[in-house]
Amino acid sequence: MKKGRGHNMLNYKLYLAEKISSVISSVDPNEIAMLMEYPPDSLIGDLSLPCFRLSKVLKKSPSEIASELKQKLTDNVIDDVVSQSGYLNIFLNKKHLVDTVTKGILTAGEQYGSQDIGQGKTVVIDYSSPNIAKPFHVAHLRSTVIGHALYQIFTFLGYNCVGINHLGDWGTQFGKLIVGYHLWGDDKNIQQNGIDELLRLYVKFHEEAEKDPALEDSARAWFVKMEQGDQEALALWKWFVEISMAEFQRIYQLLGVQFDSYTGESFYNDKMEQVIGELKEKHLLEEDEGAWLVRLDEFGMSPALMLKKDGSSLYHTRDVAAALFRKKKYDFDRAIYITDYAQNLHFQQCMKIVELMGYSWAKDIVHVAFGRVSIQGMSLSTRKGNVIKLEDLLQQAINKIRGIIEERTPNLENKEQVAQQVGVGAVIFNDLSSNRIKDIDFNWDKALNFEGETGPYVQYTYARTCTVINKAKLLSSSALHGGEMDAAQLLNTEAVRVIKELYLFTERVEQAMRKLEPSIIARYLVDLAQAFNHFYHECRVLVDDVPLREARLALVTCVQITLKNGLRLIGLQAPEQI
Repeated sequence: MKKGRGHNMLNYKLYLAEKISSVISSVDPNEIAMLMEYPPDSLIGDLSLPCFRLSKVLKKSPSEIASELKQKLTDNVIDDVVSQSGYLNIFLNKKHLVDTVTKGILTAGEQYGSQDIGQGKTVVIDYSSPNIAKPFHVAHLRSTVIGHALYQIFTFLGYNCVGINHLGDWGTQFGKLIVGYHLWGDDKNIQQNGIDELLRLYVKFHEEAEKDPALEDSARAWFVKMEQGDQEALALWKWFVEISMAEFQRIYQLLGVQFDSYTGESFYNDKMEQVIGELKEKHLLEEDEGAWLVRLDEFGMSPALMLKKDGSSLYHTRDVAAALFRKKKYDFDRAIYITDYAQNLHFQQCMKIVELMGYSWAKDIVHVAFGRVSIQGMSLSTRKGNVIKLEDLLQQAINKIRGIIEERTPNLENKEQVAQQVGVGAVIFNDLSSNRIKDIDFNWDKALNFEGETGPYVQYTYARTCTVINKAKLLSSSALHGGEMDAAQLLNTEAVRVIKELYLFTERVEQAMRKLEPSIIARYLVDLAQAFNHFYHECRVLVDDVPLREARLALVTCVQITLKNGLRLIGLQAPEQI
C-alpha cells in the first residue's frame, strides 16, 4: 500500500516554492522550500520566505526580491501576499486549507503522517542494552524509549527496521559475581530475590575488594575461565543471564517494547579472533606491553585497546565485530547506536577502526547520544547501589494514576489497564519531552504531574475526542461525515489554529527522523492538544445546526486520528476513556 501525506495532501511549502521558482527560475524549488518558515504569529502570515539568502544569487536586495514576488505571485491557494523588510509573507486561502487538511486526514486515517521515504532501505537500531545481573534502572529507560520511538518513526516512514538489544552479558563483572557468589551467595536467596540479590553480591564484592585487592585478581581469573569455556563458570553465567532476562521481559512488557534480536556481547565471542586477525593483516594492530591496540593519534583520539595482556577481549573488539556482523547479516543503509554521551569517544574510535579496515560503509554508522539521568541531583552508581529501579518507578506511577482514577472516575471500566497505560505513558513522555542531549534530573512530582505539558495531558485530550465522538453517535442518527463537509464552517480563529497544527504533523515526523529526535513529536502533541482544548472550550461541538456540527465533528475526528498516530510513534497507548 502506498503511504502518503494522507489523501495526497498538498504540501504547501513545496507547491508555493515551485510557483516562486517559476518567477525566479535560477533557484531550485527544493531550496526555496527549505528556506520557507512558519511565522511565530499568524497575523504576519501563514508562511514566510526570508529573501536574504536569495539576494546573493539574484544580485538584488532582499526587499526588492520580496516586492517583485509580491507582484507576480497569484494562485487560488493564496489569499494575500505581503512584502515586509526582506520577507515575503503569504496568507493562505483558509477554506482551501481547511478542506485540504480535513479530507487528507479522514482519508488516510492511521496512515496519516506516514510516507515512503525509506522504501527499500534497512535501518539497524541498537538500543536499551542493559547489563545482565544488574537492575534495570531509570538511566536505562532513556536508551530504551528513545530507541523504541526511533524504531516506530523510521518504520512509519517506510524503512525496514531491525531492533537489536545488545545485552551486556559478558565481561569481568561476571568474574566478580562468581567470586561474590562463592563467598557470600545462597541459592535460595537468589531464586527468591533475583536481580536484587545479584546486585547485593556485586555491591558487597566492591566493598570487600577495597579492603582486600586480591579479590579483583580472582575475579579476573574467573572471567578468563569463562572465556576459555570452563563448565562451572559458564553454568553460573547462564543462570545469572536467565534470572536477569525474566526481569527485563517484565519491564519491556510494561513499556510495550519489543526487539527483533537479543544478541548480546557473548554472541561475538567466536567472531573476535577473525577481527583481530584482520586488524593484524592490515597492519593496524600494535603491541604495547603485552596488550594489543589500534593507534588513533593522528585523528586526535586516544588508542583503542583491542586485547588485554591476559588475552581477554574488550568493548572495542566486540563493537567492531558486531558492526561487521550486522553489515553482513542485514546489509543496513544505516546503523544507529543509542547510548549516553559518555560513550561518544568509544563510538568515534570504533567507526574510525571500521573505516581504517577499508569499509566505506563506516560512514553509515551513527551514534545517537543522550544526556545523563540523575535523581534529584544525585548521580546513579550500580557499584554503590545508588539506583532507582525502573520497575519501582513504573509501579509508583501506575499506583498514583489508580488513585486519581478512583477519585475522579470510580466507575471507569478497565481501571487497571488505564492506570497502567497512563502511568507508564507519563514516565515515557517525561523522558522524551525534552531534547535528548540534555541531562535530566529526574523529579518524581514533575514526572507524575497531569497538568501542563505531560503524557497524561495528551492522553486525556485524546480520550476527550473519543467521548465527543461517542456522544455524537448516540445523539445523531445521521452518519458521521457521511456527506460532504462544509469547510466554510471552520474558518473561525480557534478552528484554523487546530487545522494548522494538524497540517504540521507529517513535517514534524520527518523532522524527528532526520534529527533522530523523538522530542519533536512529543512537543508537537502538546501543541496540538493545547490548540484543540482551546477550540473545545470556545466552540461547542454538538450544536443543533447540522452543517456546523458535522464540520466540528470532522475536526474532532482529525485530532483524534493525529493524536493517536503521534502517541503510537513515541510508544504511548491511547486509552479511549480516562
